[in-house]
Amino acid sequence: MSVPPGSIIVSDWHRFPDSREFFSRILHNKKRRKFGLLEAPMMPPHMNVDIVRYKVFISGKTGVGKSALAARLAGLDFPKMHYETTGIETTVVFWPVRLKESGRVLFFRFELWDCGESAIRRFDHMLPSCKEQVDAILFLFSFTDRGSFDDLSNQITRITESSDRVVKLVVGTKFDLFMHTDVTESDVTHFQEVWGLPIFRVGGDVSAGLGEIAPLLNALAENLWHQDCMAASSVSISTPAALRETDSEIIV
Repeated sequence: MSVPPGSIIVSDWHRFPDSREFFSRILHNKKRRKFGLLEAPMMPPHMNVDIVRYKVFISGKTGVGKSALAARLAGLDFPKMHYETTGIETTVVFWPVRLKESGRVLFFRFELWDCGESAIRRFDHMLPSCKEQVDAILFLFSFTDRGSFDDLSNQITRITESSDRVVKLVVGTKFDLFMHTDVTESDVTHFQEVWGLPIFRVGGDVSAGLGEIAPLLNALAENLWHQDCMAASSVSISTPAALRETDSEIIV
């Protein structure tokens, strides 16, 4: 079961004046900055902020919009024409959050892994590579493709096991094409009741503002932080696992 929204972090913090200095670190000329694998936001000395790192695998059938979602979450442009990812592509997303209880600010670094369905079928090492040391999995379906929704159960059981310590969230893409939807609200409600997993809705506009992606990124941050806190308390460790990998040096 996922953590109730807003129970750990301030869910609408990106709208507060005191968040601007932190969110400005992931923006350039009012647009999102692109970060490479070895880059991180530049922090002035007075901002004592920890960066916590997580690996996130994006799973779904061909054409549901896995690469488009990665681009959307990172604020990057994406070609209008669809093409299948030929191997594994990674995208780095930084997202600042404020913890509700302590008021502490953390920068979450999500490394999104996207792999084409054909590549996973052709090469045995692709899926294990994506799953290796993964912290969260986003299971995607398209609101315009009923088959991708019906395949969700198979996706979840094929890729994960009940014993896996991994955050699982479901994302419905192309929600803005509601005139062509093949998945009803009753379908969504029934799935959430059966699986106990929240479903997030996203459209196809990569240029949308922070408010459009905040619910999903906040849910990822909240559930991953909660998972690490639970793991830390179970083994009597005061600091969650992610913080043990906190960057000691920021690379610009």
